[in-house]
Amino acid sequence: METLTFRRDLSQQPKSETERAEILANPGFGNYFTDHTAVVDYSVDAQGEGSWHDARIEPYGPIALDPSAAVLHYGQEIFEGLKAYRHADGSVWTFRPEANAARLNTSARRLALPELPASVFLDALRELVSVDAAWVPTGDGEALYLRPFMIATEPFLGVRPAREVSFRVIASPAGNYFGGELHPVSIWLSEHYARAGRGGTGEAKCGGNYAASLAAQLEAEAQGCQQVLFLDQFNDNAVDELGGMNVFFVFKDGRIVTPELNGNILHGVTRSSVLEIAKERGLHAEERKITLQEWKDSVADGSLAEVFACGTAAVITPIGELKTSTGSIVTPAAEGEPHWKAIRAELLGIQTGTVEDTRCWLTRLV
Repeated sequence: METLTFRRDLSQQPKSETERAEILANPGFGNYFTDHTAVVDYSVDAQGEGSWHDARIEPYGPIALDPSAAVLHYGQEIFEGLKAYRHADGSVWTFRPEANAARLNTSARRLALPELPASVFLDALRELVSVDAAWVPTGDGEALYLRPFMIATEPFLGVRPAREVSFRVIASPAGNYFGGELHPVSIWLSEHYARAGRGGTGEAKCGGNYAASLAAQLEAEAQGCQQVLFLDQFNDNAVDELGGMNVFFVFKDGRIVTPELNGNILHGVTRSSVLEIAKERGLHAEERKITLQEWKDSVADGSLAEVFACGTAAVITPIGELKTSTGSIVTPAAEGEPHWKAIRAELLGIQTGTVEDTRCWLTRLV
C-alpha cells in the first residue's frame, strides 16, 4: 500500500498547562486522556477492494456512530495496549511496538477485521505522541499509556464482516496500575466462569474476552481480591491466565513456568519479554500446562518460591494469595531478593532508558 500521510487538526484548544500539571501529579490509571487522537479509516469499494485512508490527528472527543454500527451489535472490535516512556534526555520511547502491531493483526484475522500495516500502526503512535508529548509523565514508574483500537463502523444489521472500519489511538497518562506502593496482591479463583474456550477468541485481544471476565471480577472484589484467575476446567483445571494478565511460577530449583500458549491465552508482550530476561538470568524457562493441583502440591512440599502476574499496564505484580471457595493458597515468603523483583527492575530499566537495551526492544517516538 502507499504510505499514508497524517494530516493534523490542532484547532481545538488543549488543556491548560496548569490543568495538565494537576492531572500529571496524580494520574492514576485510565482516568484522564490527552488532547488528541490518531485516526485511520478503512472501507471496501464497489469492486470489493479494501484500503486504509484518511490518516489524521484530530481533537480527542466523542466518536459519532450510527446506531446500527456493526461494533454495537456484533462486537467486531479489537485493541492493544503499550506505553511511551520519557527518558532522561527528554526523548520519548516505546517498548516492542512491532510485537503489538503483529498481535493487533492476529486479533484482526480472528475477528474478521482488516489487517493494518505495521508501518501505519507505528506512524499513528509517533504522530499522536508528537502532538501530545507534554502529556508523557516523568514520575518514577509512570508512563503514557497508548491504546490503539479498531472498530467496525459500517451501519447495517446482518451477521457478516463490516466493510467500514476505524482504527484509532488514544493516550492516557498512567501511574501504578493497582495504585500506591507495589505489594503482593490477592486473587480469586473463578469456579463458575470461563474467560475463553477451545476455538474461541482467547488469544485475540478483543473486548468480548474482558466483558466475559467482569462477572468473575465482581466476585473477586467481593472477596477482597484485586484480580481473578481462570482455569481450563476441561483440561485438568489447568491455569490459563488472570482477567487481564499472564501468570508465572518460580520454583526453588531454578525453574520459571508459565502456561503454554494454547489458543485460550493472550500472547503477552510482557510475558515473552519476561521469558527472555529470565533465561538470561539463569532460570530454566518452561511453557507448559500447570494445574491447580500442581500449584497446591508445590506449596505443600515447599518447592514453590514465587508467583507473579505480568502485563503492559501492571508490568509485574507479585501474587501473595489465591483465594478459593474452600480456602487459600498462600505464596511462601521470599528467601532473599525475589526473581520477580529483579526481572521487573531490569524490564523497567530498559523501558525507561536506565538499563542498556541490548535486544533492540525500544523504538523512539519523539
